[in-house]
Amino acid sequence: MAAELTLDAGVAAGRSGPLPERASVPWRRPVDAVTLRRSARWWTLTTLAHTLPFLVAAPVLFVLRPVTAPIGIVLLIHAWAIPELYAARGAGVLRLRRHRSASAEQRAMLMLADLVDEPNRRLYSSTGLVTAPGRLGTWVLGEAGALLVRPGGRRVNCYCVRVPDAGLPAADRVAHLLLALRCDEPGFATVANLTFSGAAWRVRRRLRPEQRAALTAARARSAQLG
Repeated sequence: MAAELTLDAGVAAGRSGPLPERASVPWRRPVDAVTLRRSARWWTLTTLAHTLPFLVAAPVLFVLRPVTAPIGIVLLIHAWAIPELYAARGAGVLRLRRHRSASAEQRAMLMLADLVDEPNRRLYSSTGLVTAPGRLGTWVLGEAGALLVRPGGRRVNCYCVRVPDAGLPAADRVAHLLLALRCDEPGFATVANLTFSGAAWRVRRRLRPEQRAALTAARARSAQLG
């Protein structure tokens, strides 16, 4: 389930301060560099726990009984597929949705254009995404989720977060998330639901071809921070 953010007056005015949605997840520790490193290790260990048994079993079976080689191949395919499925779920937070009103989208894009620079205006026109620098890394924002490219540009955290109003155009949704991020970056990452943490190249492979430019731009910026 996606986390939801509502746009209150403070966020709309661009004022900094804790997001009110933090109160809905009191059990979550506020996200910072330390918690991001811990979650990265947890995801790595989880992935290893799911794939290592297949990687070990395949050669062991072959040594014990070479006739089981086909089974070993199947096990290796499973070991390869598991992290790919995780990455696909992570990349899915940037999926684009179909919108009925082109005129409403055009009006919403005018508002978004006031919030971002010219490179991001062009990026949104071609990908439906914008990038935003932050203290935790560089963000890629879509209408229903966000990617956080960590300093160094090698690791990506994927977050599922959206605006509850289903009638808003995509550009309004992106603008909403961008304002919330600028208002309270740690709170934004705390409220959003983490769906994947792993190598940037895995996520890139699962994005639509036109969306990869946004991740490339974010990685370039984050590489300068590493």
